[in-house]
Amino acid sequence: MRAAALVLVAAAAGAQTATPAAQPPQATTLRVCADPDNLPYSREDGSGFENRIARLVADDLGLQLEYAWLPDRRGFVRKTMGSGLCDLIIGVPVEFERTLNTRPYYRSSYVLVESAALGAPPAGFDDPRLRQWRIGVQLMGDDFATTPPGYALAQAGAVDNIVGFPLPGEEPAAARMVQALDRGELDAAFLWGPQAGYYAQRAARPLQLHYVPPPPTLAQQPFSFDIAMGVRRGDTALRDRLNDLMTRRQADIDRILAEYGVPRVQEKAP
Repeated sequence: MRAAALVLVAAAAGAQTATPAAQPPQATTLRVCADPDNLPYSREDGSGFENRIARLVADDLGLQLEYAWLPDRRGFVRKTMGSGLCDLIIGVPVEFERTLNTRPYYRSSYVLVESAALGAPPAGFDDPRLRQWRIGVQLMGDDFATTPPGYALAQAGAVDNIVGFPLPGEEPAAARMVQALDRGELDAAFLWGPQAGYYAQRAARPLQLHYVPPPPTLAQQPFSFDIAMGVRRGDTALRDRLNDLMTRRQADIDRILAEYGVPRVQEKAP
């Protein structure tokens, strides 16, 4: 992800010859950067929850909605927002440094997805079942590093029973993991919340989602993250309009997230 440089220009002139600066034209279009095939977030047919939120934002601000489509891979922000193709990314971590970010509009977490028939879910990583179940985890990046729950499982001694699913593939890793749960090839899987909720809703058998808190020894590996909207660095006007919109329309945003099964956790403590 990537950022546009903020340039401040100052000019001085004599009062006798100064003329009023021309006002920039009022924007009539909201240009959104998005992946054309990345459910549950976005899709070119508008079926992702970030598409729904983008439509809500554009309608509320009285702007025409347009997209700059690009797969969300390395260089996404630089090639879209950084090249002046768009104004807004609907979902970024609130601490993401390459955009100017709004306040968070939801907070989600990695969750354990398992068959509802397995009974009470584990309350912590010390549960012995986590060393016995076949558990899927997502593998990220070129070096196939695991997600934070993967590190917690390894620390708990769950190694030989873990099955890794690289993010690249014909289908999203989350979809492949839920399909493996349906076929009985996995007993459980740790997935990022929005993906877990969306694909679990579409599973062939009932699945349950459960938050398993990280062990204290892995405090540097958070499981939960605040998600905000990102605009070009320096575009405080749009950022402020979006913050105001969230104050007024948070209930509508929450309804969209609920429709897509996005699990939300409480805000982190100050």
